[in-house]
Amino acid sequence: MDILRQKRKSATRGFLDGQFLVAMPGMKDDRFARAVIYICAHGEEGAMGLIINQPQALQFPDLLVQLGIMKEEETIRMPPSAREIVIRNGGPVDRSRGFVLHSDDYRVESSLPVSEEICLTATVDILRAISAGRGPRLALMALGYSGWGAGQLESEIAENGWLTCPATPELIFDADMDRKYDRVMASVGIDLARLSSVAGHA
Repeated sequence: MDILRQKRKSATRGFLDGQFLVAMPGMKDDRFARAVIYICAHGEEGAMGLIINQPQALQFPDLLVQLGIMKEEETIRMPPSAREIVIRNGGPVDRSRGFVLHSDDYRVESSLPVSEEICLTATVDILRAISAGRGPRLALMALGYSGWGAGQLESEIAENGWLTCPATPELIFDADMDRKYDRVMASVGIDLARLSSVAGHA
């Protein structure tokens, strides 16, 4: 992912880093219908983010067993907060790769600061830390990511495919998937019942 490598080299934040990207009702791509995406990196080379409101059936303890981090009989000793982590579908790209979005009270060398409060880590170290109760206070796990090439996301926003708005830790990390889209829209004062799916053109 060139966009993440570019961000690591540069201390500057992209315009949409740390923002929500919310699918408009007229979204033509079914993979992103009612999606709420947290933008982790945005720059001249493109953008990368994680869908945070599409849960997967795979449970976090089962993933740790699959990865060989824990044996199945050991998962019962995991802290309740770790056992209850809901794995999200982060997007259609590289769906075998895992990403952990988390509060900034945990950092390793590979952690990428996204905002003043949120970091992204994509190494197994953080999974081991979470399973042992030494991880971040807030965390979500996603498999796969959503990516855009240079200028692609800007074009989709201009065509009324997406709305951008501020992100809060409460909306990022809480487990209420079913209402997250509506709550994010409501947080910026948008009533979905009145929102037209067609952009107006002057």
